[in-house]
Parts: sequence; C-alpha cells; structure tokens
Amino acid sequence: MNGHSKGPHLDPVYVCGHKDPMAVRELLTRVGDKWSIFLILSLAKLPGCRARFSDIERAIPGISQRMLTMTLRHLERDGLVTRELFPEVPPRVEYELTSLGRSLLEPMQGLVDWVTTNWEQVKEARAQFDGKQGSNIVDATTAGA
Repeated sequence: MNGHSKGPHLDPVYVCGHKDPMAVRELLTRVGDKWSIFLILSLAKLPGCRARFSDIERAIPGISQRMLTMTLRHLERDGLVTRELFPEVPPRVEYELTSLGRSLLEPMQGLVDWVTTNWEQVKEARAQFDGKQGSNIVDATTAGA
C-alpha cells in the first residue's frame, strides 16, 4: 500500500492549468520565496527599477550578502533581472528588472496586499490553533525562518 487515500484524484495539469506542472512548481519556488519577492518589489521602488548591490541590500532587512548574491544570480538566470558591470575603478555593478521581471510586479503586489489585509486574521487563527495544540508548534516568524 502506498499510503495515499482512495479519494478523488486531481490531475496536476488540471490543478495548475499548465501542461507542465513541474515547470510551474519550479518557477513558483523561485519567484515565490521571501527574498525574491522582497528583491523584486524593492527594485521596483528604486529609481528606474535599477540599483547597486549595496542599495538593494539596504532595502531588504535581514538578507545576508550571500543570500542576496544567490537570489540575484537566480533571478538573472531566469531572465527577471539584468546585471550590468561598469568598467570603473572601483568597478560598479547595477541590477535592473527586465520587462519579464516587471511583469511580476502586479501579481506580487497583489499577494503582499492580501497579506497586509489578512495578517491579523492569520495571527488570530494561529493563536487559536496553537492554543488547541499546546506549545509544540514553532512559529516560523519567531523561529528565524
């Protein structure tokens, strides 16, 4: 027995509305993580959707240099951000949202708006759940996740 219930089967193609559900999952994993969301939204708020590494780092509280570097590289690889190196001393590097990256702004802002609107309800639901479960539940917002 494989442990799966005998209930109705949902086809992943039907669920995600795309012929390649693994591609959907992969890209959602990339653009849906907290650092990518903050990075894309931060770049969008900076003049010209463009900034130096240090400006982006200052705009995203709590991100390490390593995580910022990795996130920028992943977003550059996926065509959401471009990196431009200026031949100066010292060298200057700027990052900019591409048109593909800018196309994510409306859906991402919608998600942030949803969080803003519903955060109090979510906190209340967590408190009720945690009250029923005891103190064994670790809240990711206080566990440094």
